[in-house]
Amino acid sequence: MNFDLAEVRELITLLNKTDITELELEGEGYRLILRKSAPVVAAAVAAPMVPATKTPATQGTQPTLLEVKAPMVGTFYRATAPESPPFVDLNDRVRVGQTVCIIEAMKLMNNIEAEVSGRVVEVLVENGQPVEFGQVLMRLEPENAS
Repeated sequence: MNFDLAEVRELITLLNKTDITELELEGEGYRLILRKSAPVVAAAVAAPMVPATKTPATQGTQPTLLEVKAPMVGTFYRATAPESPPFVDLNDRVRVGQTVCIIEAMKLMNNIEAEVSGRVVEVLVENGQPVEFGQVLMRLEPENAS
């Protein structure tokens, strides 16, 4: 059995509408495994939200930073094309739902969106670098942090 791109997208959409975190289909000559990130945030193909986790501040004067993590394994891209400007750069302000990068997985481009509004303080991955599920991509200082 061969899956076409539309069928895989439909499966991902259906998976994201449920509480199921992993779907595995296996048959003669094929195996398809779909996983989504923590239930706090859905990792959909169209517009996944990225889980943000708190990084403890080392000093009382530093704000708590939120980590933007990869919701899937793939290739990290800062822009839609090599000649295009990056979605975000250091010190850029982002808003909830704004695309901050793309992860290419199985020839699908997945927009990774900010879960919080704030300022980009670190970008930890180079353009074109492979990333693992849960890997920290960047850190944000939330708007309400002081």
